[in-house]
Amino acid sequence: MYVAKKFPRNDSLSAWVGLLPARQARPALSSAVTVDVAIIGAGFAGLSAARRLSQLDANLRVAVLEAGVVGEGATGRNSGFIIDLPHEVSAEDFGDTSTERARRDITLYRSAIGLATDMAEQYGWGREILDPCGRYSVAISAKGDAHIRTYAQQLKGLGESHEILDAQGIYAVTGSRLYTSGLYMPGTVMVQPAAYIRAVADSLRSPVSLYENCAVLSFQKQAGGWLLKTREGSVSAQRIILATNGHAQSFGLFPSQLLHVFTYASMTEPFDPRRLAGKRDWAATPALPMGTTVRRVSGADGDRILIRSRYSYHAGIEINDGHVQSAGRVHDGKFADRFPGLLGLKMQYRWGGPMALTWNSVPLFGEIEPGLISACACNGLGASKSSAAGIAAAEAAMGLKSPLVDILSKYDSPKKLPPQPLLSIGAKADLKLREWRAGRE
Repeated sequence: MYVAKKFPRNDSLSAWVGLLPARQARPALSSAVTVDVAIIGAGFAGLSAARRLSQLDANLRVAVLEAGVVGEGATGRNSGFIIDLPHEVSAEDFGDTSTERARRDITLYRSAIGLATDMAEQYGWGREILDPCGRYSVAISAKGDAHIRTYAQQLKGLGESHEILDAQGIYAVTGSRLYTSGLYMPGTVMVQPAAYIRAVADSLRSPVSLYENCAVLSFQKQAGGWLLKTREGSVSAQRIILATNGHAQSFGLFPSQLLHVFTYASMTEPFDPRRLAGKRDWAATPALPMGTTVRRVSGADGDRILIRSRYSYHAGIEINDGHVQSAGRVHDGKFADRFPGLLGLKMQYRWGGPMALTWNSVPLFGEIEPGLISACACNGLGASKSSAAGIAAAEAAMGLKSPLVDILSKYDSPKKLPPQPLLSIGAKADLKLREWRAGRE
């Protein structure tokens, strides 16, 4: 029997949730039901799996069990990049990656984009939910400029579309004089993550059922499948897809294999778009790993800037307001550097969100034991990697030998982590070193 020792806790309010009307959550399970597949978790992985299962068999009975309210967990704390290309704009990181591995990653990421864009077209979602605007990578130093040029050469070798921008070119996009160069990649899709995941959830139709505020307390093997128990109900299922990312460890799974890292973001109050030059909607990742991600988001009440930076390790999978406020002070400095013309503009929202990493950056994907399939360990890039893992988990649950299942099944096994307290000491030191290397980026 796998018994949950704890459940996800989210104290700070993500801007993406705060900017939406309060959600009317689906009722929790209050009876005993029987399904073909039970999915634990209604984030990128879980709902992508549910969508894919319904495509594969419209008559398949599926129960999706979400511990909280859809969009208010880790997914709604994401920055909203569903990228299509390897993330790091870095000679070191990309240079060690073979062309074969790059193409494999691109296949995974584009499966996530395909799922999202197909739904947007089918249901008529607007750009306030999904915007196929591409992304920029931006530099503020000679080192960052060099990494952008190197990465552009790698993209050229892969035959991938891109455009290098000089300082004036990236200023025309961002309105920031700090950036010294940029690289535009058109394939990324940007989402309002809380709005997107709500829309995916609300698109599900019978015989797929979604239960919110419905934490799974335990699950165990039984004749013919699995039995999952919630506070007021139970589910008998032939198969389970575990889409809980780092919280899989709360059930006692993957001991000594997961690193729990939080990243942080702040978003401004709205401002008159005439105060800042450049485009009104754009998204940029940093040239150097562990640098600063920035988005400008337009709205009816004005525009807002998102700043994402700072990482911290927490073995207990929880942070507090002090961690969020500490990161927020860093964000304030990053914002002031990039947008001095917006002096006096305050941050309205600050929040943190968890990532689940393995030491060698491999996913925890596949059949743990018969009928129990994992789609965990996003290793960052949750919108892309977790969505792809969810699609592949659905295909694996149906016995398909698809390209995605093949790719995810061929990763190395995760390396075992050092014991505590060495793990905490090493993880925190490594994050500090990486942030130091990123510098002002």
